[in-house]
Amino acid sequence: MASIELEHVSKLYANGAYGVRDVDLTVADGEFVIFLGPSGCGKSTTLRMIAGLESISSGDLRIAGRSVTNVAPRDRNVAVVFQSYALYPHMTVRENMGFGLKMRGTPRAIIDSKIQEAAALLGLSTYLDRKPAALSGGQRQRVALGRAIVREPAAFLLDEPLSNLDAQLRAEMRLELVKLHRRLGRTIIHVTHDQVEAMTMGDRICIMRDGSMVQVGKPLEVYANPADTFVAKFLATPPMNLIPADLRGESGQRLEVCADGLRLSVPSRHLAAYGAAAGKPVLLGIRPEDIYETQANPDWQPLDLTVIAVEALGVENIIVGQVGQEKPVEISARLSRHFTAEIGAKVRLYVDALPMHLFNPENGKVFPRAPLTVAPPLTLAV
Repeated sequence: MASIELEHVSKLYANGAYGVRDVDLTVADGEFVIFLGPSGCGKSTTLRMIAGLESISSGDLRIAGRSVTNVAPRDRNVAVVFQSYALYPHMTVRENMGFGLKMRGTPRAIIDSKIQEAAALLGLSTYLDRKPAALSGGQRQRVALGRAIVREPAAFLLDEPLSNLDAQLRAEMRLELVKLHRRLGRTIIHVTHDQVEAMTMGDRICIMRDGSMVQVGKPLEVYANPADTFVAKFLATPPMNLIPADLRGESGQRLEVCADGLRLSVPSRHLAAYGAAAGKPVLLGIRPEDIYETQANPDWQPLDLTVIAVEALGVENIIVGQVGQEKPVEISARLSRHFTAEIGAKVRLYVDALPMHLFNPENGKVFPRAPLTVAPPLTLAV
């Protein structure tokens, strides 16, 4: 295993544009870290600089405490798995998995032993004599992972390895990668633009935008406490509702978020934090899953919507409604599969305002407040 440290790492192209700008990050031994962001944000470029496939314009990169900024890719002891699988079509699975070791002069017996071990780990033992054309997309991706595993690298760098798979295979491979990480205990950096992959797989998420790291943290902590509107909207589907409003009231006393067709009292635990923004325009952030069809808690506040769309997903229904007349705003609510409504109907829902956020409409930054506690995962006795 190995730690990976990026210290003020940047990538500057010949035209003067930055692909990556001043990234500071430490990935601990055995950690599973996700680089998340939209296309062109610099996440793959950062991964390629760690692999040595892109040069570093400035800054320092260390793997296992050793500076490798100017070290050749083959001497960094990392393995890269690409989106495209990059398998040799004329070779069998066995030959593809062992090719790198063969080129390094590894004895045949050792190569065979490592291939058998990796194939058993990935469920490929019965496919070793097949060629890639005879495999499914998920099986090809397992072969690409097996080729990396037999090298026994200090770290795995995964560049959107699941994006070519259909929805069912992606879900299966997400689970396989998590189990693989637990078995191998190696450092993994995984690049993706898929929020579900980010939330379900990584120990930490690094959200990138325009070449910079916007926010780094544990998935649920970033979800519950976004640094700005970009993170708030990008990390979940449907995204957080952002509603232009005014914050009215007096600091330390009663505060209300007011917009056309909406009035929401600020919970008492947030009064001190939001007092400085009283009298100013704000963006109110409410997640769709914090809106409910019944008032199960007396502190939840009513929200009247005119339904404009219903997305029936089977396990749940997404209701999209409109509030306001002069400047109408669309609001999404994630409700149970038993709740539905006709288009044009007026419905009353209820908002849990405790997880609310207020953002500065000028720069998108969140107005700081005490973070909500995220429950730790359950540990089951075996």
